[in-house]
Amino acid sequence: MRLGIALGGGGARGLAHIGVLKVFEKHGIPISQISGTSIGAFVGALYATFKDAARVEEFIYDFVRNDAFVDLNLDAFDPDPSEDTGYWRLLLKNAQRKISLFRTWKYRSMLTKNQVDEIFKDFPDINFEDLQLDFAAVATDLLSGRETVLCHGGIKQAVIASSSIPGVFPVVEMMDTSLCDGGVSDLVPVYVSRGRGAQIVVAVDVTKSLNEKEDLSNGIKIIDRAQTILAYQLSRERLAGADIVIRPSSVRFSWASVRHMPEIIESGVQAAEKAIPNIKKLMGL
Repeated sequence: MRLGIALGGGGARGLAHIGVLKVFEKHGIPISQISGTSIGAFVGALYATFKDAARVEEFIYDFVRNDAFVDLNLDAFDPDPSEDTGYWRLLLKNAQRKISLFRTWKYRSMLTKNQVDEIFKDFPDINFEDLQLDFAAVATDLLSGRETVLCHGGIKQAVIASSSIPGVFPVVEMMDTSLCDGGVSDLVPVYVSRGRGAQIVVAVDVTKSLNEKEDLSNGIKIIDRAQTILAYQLSRERLAGADIVIRPSSVRFSWASVRHMPEIIESGVQAAEKAIPNIKKLMGL
């Protein structure tokens, strides 16, 4: 049986994909196909390159220590209820957010293409055809609004396109169109895996649950809640096509919680372990 795994988008919460892949390796679950959206494409491409979850984890730890990535200062966008922020720290965080957001009024994105190239400078620059596993990345065509499946050419450009958050990353001009984050059109690419020959599809959903209580004390937080609802509704139909859905806990983590990488990976491990008996049953293992 060909098993495909669809790795969903969700920013730093998608680091849980590493934990899921570790558990699959531990239990000898063979993966024949990987499809990924945004962070799911990032992790999926690395796994299809190395076929080793530990190497993927090591690469990403080095990636987030890259000076160009550190300069993004994602901590300014990551609310941490366990941290005593204090008035001045909170003021600084708000100022940093506003400065970043202000750039989108004047420019097409917060980051320049040169910044993105520097961030991704060490990402494997190989072709899809040279990967150890069948892999596809999902991006969104800004002109037609359609999901775009990327499965030819270089994986680096495909991953950048799939991960290009609108307004934050510059749009990627390729295939005679403008591409942005795949999460806009297909947050968990279940049907992409199915369409590429997977007989069993395991989806990893790292969107926030609507059952999670959130602070709605200001407009920004209300907008964030609305985005959570939109992501939930968008992914619900897609997830219905999966044989098994793995949902790592996202209660404590935001899209910018990169500093909590060990805990996020562990949440993937715990969620995957619970799903293993059903996966083995479907696979006849």
